[in-house]
Amino acid sequence: MTSNRSRQAITATGLRKSFGDQVVLDGLDLDVRRGTIFALLGANGAGKTTTVKILSTLIRADAGDVQVAGHDLAREPDAVRAAIGVTGQFSAVDNLLTGEENLLLMADLNHLAKSERRRRTAQLLEQFDLVDASRKPASTYSGGMRRRLDLAMTLVGSPQVIFLDEPTTGLDPRSRRNMWRIVRELVADGVTIFLTTQYLEEADELADRIAVLHHGRLVAEGTADELKRRIPGGHVRLRFADQQGLDTALRALGQASRDDDALTLRVPSDGSLRSLKTLIDRLDGQAVEVEELSVHTPDLDDVFLTLTSDPTNEKVLTR
Repeated sequence: MTSNRSRQAITATGLRKSFGDQVVLDGLDLDVRRGTIFALLGANGAGKTTTVKILSTLIRADAGDVQVAGHDLAREPDAVRAAIGVTGQFSAVDNLLTGEENLLLMADLNHLAKSERRRRTAQLLEQFDLVDASRKPASTYSGGMRRRLDLAMTLVGSPQVIFLDEPTTGLDPRSRRNMWRIVRELVADGVTIFLTTQYLEEADELADRIAVLHHGRLVAEGTADELKRRIPGGHVRLRFADQQGLDTALRALGQASRDDDALTLRVPSDGSLRSLKTLIDRLDGQAVEVEELSVHTPDLDDVFLTLTSDPTNEKVLTR
């Protein structure tokens, strides 16, 4: 049987880091499954980049145990480096070199054989739609092209785990969606992605699991839907054909707010299948006909603002 640890790409327990008197990470625990996208959200200064730097061996933690790709971070840093790739906030592309030359340089740094260097470079240029621009200096590339080249350079060594630290910052919507497509394709091939981002839509679109970091501590973790259901304000909107249907439904449901002009009821709900089934069963029990039913849950903006603005929410939202 496969052990739980072997299924995890990253595990961290009690991760701590301070810079002088400033505590940046305060007992961080992480579990990231292989072949998934894990998004770490947080405001500027929350500790996202510090977390990436520690997990990718760029800086040392003050305390805590970490395993990355099956290797102990403290005892086997070289093995960790061989298994990971990092695309940081700022591009590592050399503007004086062409796209092809940047990739060949990374192939040399990864000690690939000469024939493999050429093969891998050609493959990545094709995969990232950079063939036509491959002989042009990187200084002539658009922002989206530079980020694609940057990620392609990260992939030269075929890493098992890739750290993407705010990879789409400054990109236009089309370039951002192109990057999302590439990330999904990587995960479909078995790569694990550890993503930090300030774009909540990005986490919602991509991540299998999301964690929210606030003042160096995780204040919530789960799927996007799980996090949304923890925030008050979710409801089911029911619209009826006539006043009689609305009145009958209100008597059956009890707790609901009504809009007589629109012939609608707004019923508090966490959006779960169980609560929705309970609601429908109660309506069926009174033979109430509903013209339209829609489920409304808070979005990740609501989640983020709630978690990072009111400390009293932490006990509720991490239960």
